[in-house]
Amino acid sequence: MKRILLLLAAVCGATALTGCVIAPVEPVAVRGGYYHSPPPRAWRDNDGDGVPNRYDRRPNDPYRY
Repeated sequence: MKRILLLLAAVCGATALTGCVIAPVEPVAVRGGYYHSPPPRAWRDNDGDGVPNRYDRRPNDPYRY
């Protein structure tokens, strides 16, 4: 760890005035350990135009017709 910090200090100019920020990287925790696929496309876009259903029903929607 000390060797990595010294290397980063050499790369960043070894001073705090250079604006180099060193942040420790923590591992990302994955809940459950498996991928949750998104809901089916028809669940939120029945006509397949790429606009969600809640916008299709509005009268001022430019994608309505």
